[in-house]
Amino acid sequence: MNRLLSVLARCATATTLAVAGVASVPAAAQAATYAQIEGTGSTWSEVIVQQWIADVDAAGMKVVYTGGGSTKGRKDFAQDTNDFAISEIPFQGTDEQGNADTSNGRSFAYLPIVAGGTAFTYQLKVGDELVRNLRLSGETLTKIFTNQITNWNDPAITKDNNGRAFPNLPITPVVRSDGSGTTAQLTTWMDKEYPSIWRPYFGKSGLTSYYPKKSGSRTVSQAGSDQVMNFISSTYGNGTIGYVEYSYPVNKNYPVVKVLNRGGYYVEPTQYNVAVALTKARINTSNPNDPSTYLTQILDDVYRNPDPRAYPISSYSYMVIPTAADDPRMTTAKRQTLADFMYYSLCAGQTKAGPYGYSPLPLNLVQAGFDQIAKLGKADKDVDLTNRDVRSCNNPTFDGKNLSNNKLAQIAPQPAACDKAGAGPCGTSTGTGDPSTDEGDGGAPDEGSGDGGGGGGGRTDVDTGGEVTTDAPGSVDPVTGEVVGGDTGTVSDGAAVYADPSTVLVADRAGDTRAFAWLSGLLLVTLVVLPGLYVSALRRRGPAGARS
Repeated sequence: MNRLLSVLARCATATTLAVAGVASVPAAAQAATYAQIEGTGSTWSEVIVQQWIADVDAAGMKVVYTGGGSTKGRKDFAQDTNDFAISEIPFQGTDEQGNADTSNGRSFAYLPIVAGGTAFTYQLKVGDELVRNLRLSGETLTKIFTNQITNWNDPAITKDNNGRAFPNLPITPVVRSDGSGTTAQLTTWMDKEYPSIWRPYFGKSGLTSYYPKKSGSRTVSQAGSDQVMNFISSTYGNGTIGYVEYSYPVNKNYPVVKVLNRGGYYVEPTQYNVAVALTKARINTSNPNDPSTYLTQILDDVYRNPDPRAYPISSYSYMVIPTAADDPRMTTAKRQTLADFMYYSLCAGQTKAGPYGYSPLPLNLVQAGFDQIAKLGKADKDVDLTNRDVRSCNNPTFDGKNLSNNKLAQIAPQPAACDKAGAGPCGTSTGTGDPSTDEGDGGAPDEGSGDGGGGGGGRTDVDTGGEVTTDAPGSVDPVTGEVVGGDTGTVSDGAAVYADPSTVLVADRAGDTRAFAWLSGLLLVTLVVLPGLYVSALRRRGPAGARS
């Protein structure tokens, strides 16, 4: 009878959740089944994790998550001060500074939670407007972050942009000051792909979670992806470039670099390009009983994926969950909360990945995640894990006819012809979440985006001569920032700046501002003060007939 009441209660709560829009959250029999859980770690994953937390709150699940970086998350887990951690890299045993990086004996499992791309967001203004279609090769990026390229007018940057010459403006790299999984992802990629550039700068081979700064460089450090994003987008951020998860610029409507891939195209980390790239990821499944390696990612082939749609710096992040029956922080209620929170995150929660700047996990990783959640039930028989079927997950990557296929990667559009090295560059904005493509109107497949991801209005194309043409109401002069042609109304905030390859873009200079300020003052004196003095002088002299 008690079991029947429990089932009825779950059904009733599930109905309530369906109305609330979180039907995929397994409902607990009573509110007391759940207890608040607390996690720390990755800021790379934080945007989507906070959304999932808000989603499950209606189900009575209380989840608290605080960023601070992947290294902090792993350390907190090892010190028994959190219920779960999130990290882009696994425990290393010994970190790059020679310190212990282990779970300190606390039993754990890695659980993949979301995929995404490490993006390079930047601020580069011309005529007080953002350049939104910057392209850079991996070699150029690596030289920027190792202080070998220090100015936006560098010939390598001009070459990447097919002849566009950018302003004489110093580059300010913005890196993480905390122990960061995003830093680890970036430095792993540089170490694998450009060792002759990265290793002399770092002083050794391998990755690091703590980005090294050289004395005398313009490099600036900020704690957390949010602070990196805020610094770059600030009023004093012109000339900056930094690395964050793609969700940060997408949610701030800020541009990102299109990175050159092995297929010869410049692409940004949309959910489609990440999904394509990760089809080449190798997942370590050699020993499910070894938590230190099981489900860890090997990304060498992702970096070198020859598909023209692939974004090279794609990866996924892990949740670290406690699995021991005698874990000092775990109770039945906490395990139930953790299990149901992760069930939602791996299923319905993945449908929100794309709009928030991430990419949904493919079936094999979701299934592996379910296997890891099952360990909570093994640790505590009172944890209810019934009705967990991966095939019922509403996940955009799943192909109902063939679960071994990645539907998202299959429908990913080919990049626009103007994104090819030696062509373009395209006149569409980055950081919108939409792929740049010649298919349809330039939006995501079957989504009917009206602006082609352009952000600047209208569909933009490149003719065979490399000249940018647009059907927008008007375009922006690359030097003055004024609207030319079409509607002569004002430029809306966020309008894109695109330059002809032969045009040298001129940046604002402090001296120019001061000069115009003095000129404005002089004009004010001439137009306002002098006429008044002239009239006053005439009055003092009196009428012409009164003079002797």
